[in-house]
Amino acid sequence: MTQKNRLHALGLSAALLAVTTTATAAPTAEEKIELLSQEVEALRKEIAAKDYQGSAGRVHLGGYGELHYNNLDSGNEIDFHRFVLYFGYDFTDRIRFRSELELEHSLAGDDQPGEVELEQAFIEFDLTDNHLARGGLFLIPVGILNETHEPPTFYGVERNPVENQIIPTTWWEGGAALSGNLAPGLSYDFAVTSGLAVDPATFAIRGGRQKVAEALANDPMYTARLRWTGAPGVELATTLQYHQDITQSEAAESASAVLAEAHAILTRGPFGLRALYAQWNIDHPQAEALGRDKQEGWYIEPSYRITPKFGVFARYNEWDTEAGAGDATDTVRKQTNIGFNYWPHEQVVIKFDVQNQSGIVDDDGFNVGIGYMF
Repeated sequence: MTQKNRLHALGLSAALLAVTTTATAAPTAEEKIELLSQEVEALRKEIAAKDYQGSAGRVHLGGYGELHYNNLDSGNEIDFHRFVLYFGYDFTDRIRFRSELELEHSLAGDDQPGEVELEQAFIEFDLTDNHLARGGLFLIPVGILNETHEPPTFYGVERNPVENQIIPTTWWEGGAALSGNLAPGLSYDFAVTSGLAVDPATFAIRGGRQKVAEALANDPMYTARLRWTGAPGVELATTLQYHQDITQSEAAESASAVLAEAHAILTRGPFGLRALYAQWNIDHPQAEALGRDKQEGWYIEPSYRITPKFGVFARYNEWDTEAGAGDATDTVRKQTNIGFNYWPHEQVVIKFDVQNQSGIVDDDGFNVGIGYMF
């Protein structure tokens, strides 16, 4: 019987009780009405509890975090690098809200090393069973780590320098996007968003992230990705991105820029392999003079799960933020990391790696970290 029918039944019972009160010497009308009132109140509490449970089922909570200890030529440091809380809410089966709030380096404020950042906050709509639309602030669909960077999901204490300096992870923008499946195993993403605003004096890519904080929006950024996952344990993807003016200036001479990225992820039993290449091409005289009209990097990372809880890896990274200078100046940086991950629980990881870095600056040493996600 539904709650509505039960309430009708209780009303009918009350009427019958009122009629029979004068014909019996059983409990008085007042006593019977009191009993009915108690049952109605119990029913109301039951309905409220069910409504609450339904609402709770639409709420999603999560988060991740990581503590790092770095013992390197550049210095010794311990840092709670990231503390992230995730909140989501399903308005219906086809409309949902997703968000992430992040505190970097444990302490934020004036003259403090950290920042409080809104990394995601968007509404997502299912257009059909195979296509969806997204509007708000979201992670850009590029690379391996930019969308999936929770500590238990990758090897190494620090995120690899190629995706950190060239792509640059973590990277989010505000705007709109479409995603969907074109065929079994083949998906697409297309986004029109705010873009980078790099300093035309340096053309440093990572420093151009505006983080959607009163961001200059003179020229939008266009991002398109194709991804193939048609075979078990395989992901092949490529992203192409275009800025009409990566400086967001109103100068007569704009700096158009194109980012091209491709990567592969292979998992075969305990064996894993990740490989990525990314390259910027910037059309501007100052960028060319600095050798930063071309910026590129790549890495390859084999790994092996010795047991379900313990895995080892090696990663070779090579990147150059002044590749446009050619052989005239050796600006290539090279970094090798060798280490392990230990997962006492699938959502908790302890990491260690030895680092050897050469190039413009040598930075050798080791890194230790602990991280989690839920």
